[in-house]
Amino acid sequence: MEKTEWYLEYEIQMNRPGLLGDISSLLGMLSINIITINGVENGRRGMLLLSKFDEHITRLKSILQTMDTIKVTKIRKPKLRDKLAVRHGKYIHRDAGDRKTVRFVRDELGLLVDFMAELYKQEGHKLIGVRGMPRVGKTESVVAASVCANKRWLFVSSTLLKQTVRSQLIEGEYNNDNIYIIDGVVSKRRSNEKHWQLIREIMQLPSIKVVEHPDIFVQATEYNMDDFDYIIELRSHEDEEITYEPVEKEQFSQGNGFSMFDF
Repeated sequence: MEKTEWYLEYEIQMNRPGLLGDISSLLGMLSINIITINGVENGRRGMLLLSKFDEHITRLKSILQTMDTIKVTKIRKPKLRDKLAVRHGKYIHRDAGDRKTVRFVRDELGLLVDFMAELYKQEGHKLIGVRGMPRVGKTESVVAASVCANKRWLFVSSTLLKQTVRSQLIEGEYNNDNIYIIDGVVSKRRSNEKHWQLIREIMQLPSIKVVEHPDIFVQATEYNMDDFDYIIELRSHEDEEITYEPVEKEQFSQGNGFSMFDF
């Protein structure tokens, strides 16, 4: 029988010496292995566990609930955010009003890149929107996550180096393992019908598509925000407001200062 992965998280009520050792000994007596352990937010500790028998996890939960030194907050099959919490020592934060919106600040770029890389590794279609002000690290994070996931990335529209607007792909670029990156502002302002036709073709592929400035993108297309699987928001600090007038001004006020490559 294969071992099953579990996530245990508990809040420390009384941080006495030997507490972790007691819990580790209990896990050992139940033949439950510890894969990873780390402190997570708000005085909590998270563990990724391996157990051959589910009933051992049930017994573990019953015993831990009798301990007055800890309070079990989660014991379940691990979700992606659980694995990232143990890996980085903090949880990713979802928008309270829209659960598919995930928020990061610039100090959490490592967590953001890891999160996106895990999404990229999943098979099939996924449409990801990325919101953020200029020079906060959106495109760099998207590319870095592609490297971590061992995926090839392709700019369909971008201003990372010079302004790029693609109207066709070459042989080998139609690949379900590729990450297709689209800048909604660039596509709306600088594109032609061939470019939009290419985007429609790409959107039909069972692959990962990442759209920067998704709110602008949906204004110019038949797609809407409900089509996105995730919306990632990246801010310089928690209180930063994401607005689109400065974004459009930043990218297009220089006029001929940009070079456009139409492949």
